[in-house]
Amino acid sequence: MFPNLFKTVTFTGRHVIRRSLSSGHQIIPLELSYNVYDTIQSSTVHGSPVLILHGLFGSKFNWNSLSKAFHQKTKPTRAIYSIDARNHGESPHSDIHSYDHMVADLVELYSKLNIKKASIIGHSMGGRAMMLLALKYPQLVDRAVIVDISPTTGLGTINTDIPLFLQSMKLIRISADQTIHQARKTADEQLAKIIDSKPLRDFLITNLVKTEADGTFRWRINLDALERNFTTGVARFPDCSGMQYTGPTLFIAGGRSDYIKESDTPVIKQLFPNSEIKVVEGAGHWVHSEKSAEFAKLVVDFLNADSL
Repeated sequence: MFPNLFKTVTFTGRHVIRRSLSSGHQIIPLELSYNVYDTIQSSTVHGSPVLILHGLFGSKFNWNSLSKAFHQKTKPTRAIYSIDARNHGESPHSDIHSYDHMVADLVELYSKLNIKKASIIGHSMGGRAMMLLALKYPQLVDRAVIVDISPTTGLGTINTDIPLFLQSMKLIRISADQTIHQARKTADEQLAKIIDSKPLRDFLITNLVKTEADGTFRWRINLDALERNFTTGVARFPDCSGMQYTGPTLFIAGGRSDYIKESDTPVIKQLFPNSEIKVVEGAGHWVHSEKSAEFAKLVVDFLNADSL
């Protein structure tokens, strides 16, 4: 999109953790994979970095174009880190998937990157993880952008079908002699028996990859862990009574989505008193991809307000 202006570096964490990583009440964080978008010129004046976390079934690669745009248009220039959550993308797999564990992973990443404070962006599941990060560790967050999700109980209408999506993906069978193009076509045909929406099927199938070692196909996301932990670890936001993040916070809602309801406003204002809610008309839950230009302008204007 912007040739020769960026260096994009991918850092991949340890790949698979097959057993529980929690001992008693102690949370042992995972080493997350991420892409960093930064200018080649080291002399460029930088503002605080921006950390981005995708939603369920997503990955850091979903934010590639927007990360480049944010880096180019923020003033002063900011390094952008697009992150793979645990059990997603190139980050490690674990039997455990909860918002408390996701926050611990993020705090560990702050330490690894020697980041003292950052602005944060999170969509859906990633938005809830970023909200909890801001509430538990407000000293780490400059300002927050939360995309089409609220801190109330439950999720939007589409999430009633997510356990079925996970079960359906586990049932797909693909022979190793197929190319990745053929495999994705096969997966689409099988998922079409359960999921009517072609864009949704295409999004889920981005997680299908071919294993280099033996040529078999696998899902990059940890289907078993996400299915097992969905009700308690994704659909339910933790009780944050008594917590507040008072920094600037922007909630961006899709006009056709019900993930942020008008009735959620009191809870949002209680936890994030310095917040505003902007609605992108015509957009559904995936606001950042369905209305990317409008979304990018809202985010850049909000981030740049930090320097005014």
